[in-house]
Amino acid sequence: MFPKIGLSSSELLREITKEWTGERFEDGRPMVTDDILERMKAVTIEEAWGTIRGKGYHHQFAGDWMMLHEDITLVGRAVTGAFTPARPDFQNVIEDQGKEYGCIGGQNSWVIDTMDQNDTIVIDLFGKIKDGTFAGDNLGNSIYAKTGTGMVIDGGIRDLQRLHDIPMASYVRGVDPSAINDVTLTGINIPIRIGDVTVIPGDVVLGTMAGIIFIPAHLAEQVVIESENTRTRDAWGHQMLRESKYTPGEIDREWSEVMEADFQEWKKNQ
Repeated sequence: MFPKIGLSSSELLREITKEWTGERFEDGRPMVTDDILERMKAVTIEEAWGTIRGKGYHHQFAGDWMMLHEDITLVGRAVTGAFTPARPDFQNVIEDQGKEYGCIGGQNSWVIDTMDQNDTIVIDLFGKIKDGTFAGDNLGNSIYAKTGTGMVIDGGIRDLQRLHDIPMASYVRGVDPSAINDVTLTGINIPIRIGDVTVIPGDVVLGTMAGIIFIPAHLAEQVVIESENTRTRDAWGHQMLRESKYTPGEIDREWSEVMEADFQEWKKNQ
């Protein structure tokens, strides 16, 4: 059973993501297909940003990260967790809830225990680094084994040398040798804030060397299709430039009817 820790609510999540019409996980998250996730790996931040911004999502990019393995593209379905500075009354309630659901270990590990393949953990630790180290090499190995993707931590990590041995993309705010301490888990799979972004569980996380963009689940397929169309058009345009058939000025603007017809003919033969 999905642990309803703190503010966690699958019912609220289903209402927030009602524009998604596909399958869902038990916890209510939209289940964007593995095929779309695989195709998303070729999408650039700018392409995704252009598509979702056109739909009114203006604040979905978060930058300025410390990155591990920035050569690996991060793609996955967001599993979120949020922490606040600890206060005893709240902490006691959360610990009691954890016992009720049979949660084991520290509250950071409770979030990891809910994850599936192709998920990506996204944690709001309010930028805390000292005593805010969400994962070291043990939890890092668990995250990678469960998901095969990576992690986004608006906070710290520890055991950097050994974490770096794990071939997963990780986006964090810093490193400290301390263990996570003096924080309380607010909820699992709740809306959270990462930088200037509101992240909804089930968003598609796309991370590159440029940073991270969080794509609403119901727009993921459109992002992929428009990106693929852009790449096809770019391939034709680059070929035309190499062959000197059209000038840069002609390619780098809205194409004429003749050019569009040439492109469509070329596309048929690809």
